Amino acid sequence: MSDEAKILDRGYRSYEGHRSGVGGAIRSVAWHSMRTVLGVGRPARHKIFPAVSVIIAYLPALVFVGIAALLPVDLVGEEALPSYADYVGFIGIAIVLFCGLVAPEVLVRDRRDGMLGLYLSTPLQRDTYLVAKVAAVMTTLMIVTLGPPLLLLIAYTFEGSGPGGVGDWLVLFVRIVASGVAISAVFAAVSLAASSLTDRRAFASVGVILVLLGSSAVASALVEAAEMSTNVRLFDLLAMPFELVQRIYGETGDFPEIETTLVAGANIGWALFGTAVVWFRYRRLAVSR
Repeated sequence: MSDEAKILDRGYRSYEGHRSGVGGAIRSVAWHSMRTVLGVGRPARHKIFPAVSVIIAYLPALVFVGIAALLPVDLVGEEALPSYADYVGFIGIAIVLFCGLVAPEVLVRDRRDGMLGLYLSTPLQRDTYLVAKVAAVMTTLMIVTLGPPLLLLIAYTFEGSGPGGVGDWLVLFVRIVASGVAISAVFAAVSLAASSLTDRRAFASVGVILVLLGSSAVASALVEAAEMSTNVRLFDLLAMPFELVQRIYGETGDFPEIETTLVAGANIGWALFGTAVVWFRYRRLAVSR
């Protein structure tokens, strides 16, 4: 090192760039959380599970579009192509698997790696941090709950098998968006609640799937074996979101004995309950900054 090296100045300069405020912080955290879930900018092993889930969700849509485009409708029959409501249930396994991946990756990783305290040392507070995470989970889930039906609608429209008029097209579009948002909200709330209770990502993922499958098995056993009221199905966290989708499309669903208002109320209740569990958990969570 040269003997003539000198320190000419020292001190701090205030930041003079653009400040986006709390809203910008929420958008940034949500965006980077989505990238993390999808494995963007991460090693290849983190991309495998999201890619498989997305392929499972979209591949049937591509197959059905190909059938509609290549074969005459009178040859294959309209019943060979699933309705938009049936398609959501058709890819239910992909939605459940993706649900078990998203929230644990979004919430658990921050607590395990100590990033939660770092986030809360910024203008973000616990509530605004959770808003960012909920937005990330909801938006990511809609890749598999909203994307495939929209793909079907657009492809069928260009192919000539879509709705007959503009009004019918808009009604169907609204139903697709409403069903995608509804099913994402319920599954997001359930997965967020389970992920808020453990610091192990694998435990959270298994817990999400067990809660969904376990509630379905218990509800089915109580109704079919114990001969309890069909309304017990309202506690089926796996079936009720898909049942709500059927009602949004104006179809009777798998449980026509249950009134639509009860189906909608059950889904809203479970979404609010899951959100409340996350909120209370993070309000009491000790965080070192």
